[in-house]
Amino acid sequence: MREYDIAILGSGPGGYVAAIKAAQMGAKTVLIEKGDIGGICLNDGCIPTKTLLKSAKVYEDIMNSEKFGIDIKDKSIVSINWNEMQNRKNQVVKKLTGGVKILLEKNGVDVVKGFGEIVDKNTLKVNKEIMKTKNLIIATGASPRIPNIEGIKEAMESDYVLTSKEILELKEIPRELIIIGGGVIGTEFAALYNSLGTKVTILQRSNTILRKLDKDIRKEMTRIIKKSGINIVYDFSVERFDKNKVIGSINGERKAFEADKILISMGNIPNTKGLEKLGLDINSKGIVTNDKLETNIRGVYAIGDVNGRYMLAHVASAEGIAAVENIMGEEEKINYDKVPSCIYSFPEVGTVGLTEEEAKEKGHEIIVSSFPIKANGKALAEGESSGFIKIVADKQYGEVLGVHIIASHATDMIAEAVTTMELEGTVHDLAKAIHPHPTLSEIVMEAAHGAIDRPIHIYK
Repeated sequence: MREYDIAILGSGPGGYVAAIKAAQMGAKTVLIEKGDIGGICLNDGCIPTKTLLKSAKVYEDIMNSEKFGIDIKDKSIVSINWNEMQNRKNQVVKKLTGGVKILLEKNGVDVVKGFGEIVDKNTLKVNKEIMKTKNLIIATGASPRIPNIEGIKEAMESDYVLTSKEILELKEIPRELIIIGGGVIGTEFAALYNSLGTKVTILQRSNTILRKLDKDIRKEMTRIIKKSGINIVYDFSVERFDKNKVIGSINGERKAFEADKILISMGNIPNTKGLEKLGLDINSKGIVTNDKLETNIRGVYAIGDVNGRYMLAHVASAEGIAAVENIMGEEEKINYDKVPSCIYSFPEVGTVGLTEEEAKEKGHEIIVSSFPIKANGKALAEGESSGFIKIVADKQYGEVLGVHIIASHATDMIAEAVTTMELEGTVHDLAKAIHPHPTLSEIVMEAAHGAIDRPIHIYK
C-alpha cells in the first residue's frame, strides 16, 4: 500500500500547481487524474480558446488591412483554414500539457491515472488500488451547468446544443450561433465566432450582460459588442428546445430563435462525485472552505472551481499553493478582494478590486478617474483605440481600490494594478512611476494623474 503526505484529486491549474509546490516543500505527493493532465483550463478552456481567439484576431486584422495601409485587391481569396486553426490549437495544448507532465516528473510527484474515490479522509481507492494519505486536497473542478429544460437532452444528443467544451471541437464554423448566457465565457465565444464570420446572437435572461463588471465598463463593452455585429436579446426566458431552435418569451411574448449551433453558457456546478463518504459541507456554490482552504473535515482541503469562490484558473493556482503551505505548517490566506478577472474579447477587459458601485456601498469616499484609449499614442499606432481605463481610489489617502480596463492588452496591464493594490499603493505611487513611452501602460499613469489633479494628455 502506497502512503503519502499529500494526495491531490484533479490535475487542473489548482491541482498540478499544488502538487509541484508540495513536492518542492518536501512532501511525498500523489496527483490523481481521471482525464488529461492540465484539467479543463489547459485542455478544454483557457488555452484552446485563447489560441483560437488569436487566429480569429489575425483574420480580422487581415480583413481590415486597408486601415494599416495594406491593400488586398481581392479579399475573397482570403479564407479560413479551420482544420489548421484546430491543429494549431491542439499543438499548443499538447506542448503545454507535455510541459506540465515533465514538471511533475522532475519534481518527484507520483501521477496516477484513474478516478479517485474516497474511502475516508485518509484513504483513497484508484483503479482498485488503496492509497493512504495524511492530507487530502480536492481539486476536481466544475462542469457546465445544464438546465433542466424541455428538449435540451435530445438537442444535445443531436449535437445542436453544445457546452464550452464541444464548441471548441466543431468540424466546421457555424453560419449562425446562439449563445445562451451573456457572461464572460459567452462573450468570449461570441467574439471568437463573430470574428470568423458567424452570425451570433446572445440570449440574456436579465436586462444586461456582464453584470458583475463596473457599470461604465459594462456599458462600453455592450456598445462595442453590438457595434461588432453581435445581436443581444435581453429579458429572454428559455422555455424549451426543439432541435436547433430555442423557444422562450420576452415579457410574456413568445419568441423562437434558430441557428446551426446553440451554446449553453449558464454557469458551472462543482464536481463532487466520489466524495460522498467524507460528509463535506457543500452549499449552492461548492465545497465550503475556511480562510486556509480547509473544509469542515480536518486535513481535507478544497481548491479551485470545486469550492465555488472564484472560477478562475489563476485563483485555483494561488489556492493550491496556499493550501499546501498551510498543510506544511505555514500561515497563508487568499485575499479575494484583489483577484483580477479577464475577458479575452476584442478589445480585452481586465479588472481588479472594487467597482465604483461596490466602493460606495462599502462606505468609501472615493475619487474616480478615467482616461480614454484613443488619447494613447501606442493604441493609435496599433489601430486599437476603443476603450478606457477607470481607477477607483480612496479620497483621503488615494489608495487604489479598483482598476477597470478595456483595451487591446488589458489582460496583461491589469497585473500592474494587482501589484499596486497588493502593496497598498496609491494613485500618487502610480502617477510617480515612470511608464515607458509609447506603451498602452501609460494610460495607468494618466488615469492616476487624473485622480490627483488632471491627466496630461487630455484636457478637462
